[in-house]
Amino acid sequence: MAKHIGPKKKYLRRFGLLPGKSRQEKLRAKSEYGKRLEEKQKLKFIYGVTEKQFLRHVRNAQKSRGNYGELVLQQLEARLDNVVYRLGYAKTREQARQIVSHEHVLVDDKKVTIPSYQVSAGQKIAIKEKMFQNPLIQDAMKEKKIGDLPGWLERKESSAIIRHFPQSDDLPKDINMSLILEFYR
Repeated sequence: MAKHIGPKKKYLRRFGLLPGKSRQEKLRAKSEYGKRLEEKQKLKFIYGVTEKQFLRHVRNAQKSRGNYGELVLQQLEARLDNVVYRLGYAKTREQARQIVSHEHVLVDDKKVTIPSYQVSAGQKIAIKEKMFQNPLIQDAMKEKKIGDLPGWLERKESSAIIRHFPQSDDLPKDINMSLILEFYR
């Protein structure tokens, strides 16, 4: 992943993602291209993927049948680093990515160190027992209770099961996928 070296708050402000802050629009109107580009960059920033990885998800979705805007979001949600974040084992996606790459996550009792690994329905995700005692993971789990989990995930302390692939009601609603897909046409 290409690192965002600068302050994260600057990106959050740019995309209007700061909680409690209303976004002040510039006086100059954005072009259609500018709107599409900003929406794409916002999604890439949220999930922490590079342009190459994001383009791969878009191309795979375009080859598949169905609503490929929804398919892109499903693929991004099914990344291992995002699943670890959604399960509440990490406070941020960056922290989840580090937990995965430092060999603390087991998928079906096998070490997986690739944050972009695509999980599928029925797979078991577990945190190594030694790492599960880590205060960072314990703090993250206190913040995210089991009742706050998405419907497609089921967590039991240090392990979890992927019930099914994320459905349209499990996907984020604040992203305008039509603008992103128009960008790639």
